[in-house]
Amino acid sequence: MEKFTWSLNTSSISKKAQQGVYFLERLRKANLPPPILTMFYRGAIESVLSSCITAWFGNCTVSDRKTLQRIVWTDEKIIRVSLAPITDIYSTSCIRKANSIVDDLTHPSHTLFTLPPSRKRYRSILALTTRLCNIYFPQAIRLLNTQN
Repeated sequence: MEKFTWSLNTSSISKKAQQGVYFLERLRKANLPPPILTMFYRGAIESVLSSCITAWFGNCTVSDRKTLQRIVWTDEKIIRVSLAPITDIYSTSCIRKANSIVDDLTHPSHTLFTLPPSRKRYRSILALTTRLCNIYFPQAIRLLNTQN
């Protein structure tokens, strides 16, 4: 039986993002200011890097994460502005999605985000393997609990 990994997805995403890096370099050579370059990065590269990130990033290998982070570092050097690391992009995306699920009572996953009577922290989902610990819902609950 073959192991399911996200490496193929990650390599596809990194190739698409690399295409945006080429255009970012061309815009830098045209002497555009950093705010314009940052706007291009957010629209053309970060959007590719963060597409469905809540689904696949949790179970990525360390080498896949480093590959994606290298793209962000390259873009930082080109723009000469500090950019958010890929892990921060993932955390922000998870928290945003989890808050929308918590607010929507009709969402099918709303019942996974339950508060105990103390109303302080969300109940953790029991996950016996690291593969299950790294999927979206347990990580989103962990992030929401650390945020509060």
